[in-house]
Amino acid sequence: MADALPEPMVSRLPLAPLDLRVMVEDNVLIEAEDAPQAAAFANLCCGLLPLRAGTVKFLGHDWANTPHERASALRGRIGQVYGANSWISFLTVEANILLQQLHHTTVPAARLRDGAAELSLSFGLPGLPLTRPDELTFEDLVRASCVRGFIGQPRLIILMSPELERVADLRPALFNALAAARNRQAATIWLTLSHIVWNDRSIPATARLRLTEHGLVPGRALP
Repeated sequence: MADALPEPMVSRLPLAPLDLRVMVEDNVLIEAEDAPQAAAFANLCCGLLPLRAGTVKFLGHDWANTPHERASALRGRIGQVYGANSWISFLTVEANILLQQLHHTTVPAARLRDGAAELSLSFGLPGLPLTRPDELTFEDLVRASCVRGFIGQPRLIILMSPELERVADLRPALFNALAAARNRQAATIWLTLSHIVWNDRSIPATARLRLTEHGLVPGRALP
C-alpha cells in the first residue's frame, strides 16, 4: 500500500512498507497493537494521512491525486464502524448515523432515513434511535454504530470498534450484514485488538494479517 510518514499523528504506524490489496468480496482481518494504531491504519485507507512514499488507492483513484470534491464523494462509499467515544453528544443518534452520508453524498435524506431504519431493525434495535447517544444502553449504541457503518451500501466497510466484539448476540446480525456486503461486491477490513478474535475461525475472513513493526504480516488461524 504505502509508507506512512513518521509524524506524530501517524506515529503508531510502522515505518516498514505496508503492502495490501483488498478486492471485492474480501474480508481482511487485521490484528493491531492498540486502538490508535488501528485508527491510524483506517485513516490511511481513507486517504486522510500523508505518505512518505507509495500510493493509497480506492476504487482505482489515488487519494493523493484526487480532487477534493471527488475525494469527498469517494469517502461516501466507505463505511466505518468505530468506537463508543465517536458520537457527537449534542446530536441525536439518528443525526449521527446520517451525517456522513449527508455530507459526502447526494442521496436524499428521506431515503437515507428509510435505509437506516431498516438496518436498525436488522441489528436488533426497535427502530432508528431518535435519542442522544448518552440515552442509549452500551449494547444499543454498539448496534447503532453498525447501522452507521453499513448505511448507504458502502463499497468498503472498515470495522475497528473493540466494543463491537463485546456484544455477543450481535454476531449473527453482523455476519449477515458482512455476507450481504460481499454479495453486492463490497469489501471489508476488520481491525481487531484481540488475538482471540483474530484467531476465531467462525469469522469469515479471506485473509488474516498482523500489523507489526515489520509491516503487515500474514498469519493463519489455529485449528
